[in-house]
Amino acid sequence: MTIDASDRAAVAHFVRVCGSGVVASIGADGAPQAAYVGLTATDEGVLVFDATSDSRKVGNIRERPRVALAVTGADTSVQLEGRAHVARDEERWRLGEVYSERFPGSRALDVGFEVVVVDVHWVRVYDAGEHPPRVVEAIWE
Repeated sequence: MTIDASDRAAVAHFVRVCGSGVVASIGADGAPQAAYVGLTATDEGVLVFDATSDSRKVGNIRERPRVALAVTGADTSVQLEGRAHVARDEERWRLGEVYSERFPGSRALDVGFEVVVVDVHWVRVYDAGEHPPRVVEAIWE
């Protein structure tokens, strides 16, 4: 599956189809902390996942918003880096609905859960389905 790393809609589609990935945040001691999450994206390439309010990743993101994510499917993997934040007010409801559409029955909008938003700044697509494997990077402004 060839994906253009600079095409936000194509990357978003890949994320939605895969539906999960690993997010790495930065702990208080500066060490990376990784977690497997259900994951979706808007057509503009904004990533959305949910987490319990008391999770390490939510605490880390509130203090240190830089994150990295990896999403894999078949022969293709996509690495993404950006800044995350916990959605509030209208954004929480709007993106919580986006998440809930992808994951019916989600508890993202329940008390005790947060909707986390990632504004992506860098993307790397690795396509092992091509020979030699194709690697393409893009910076999203």
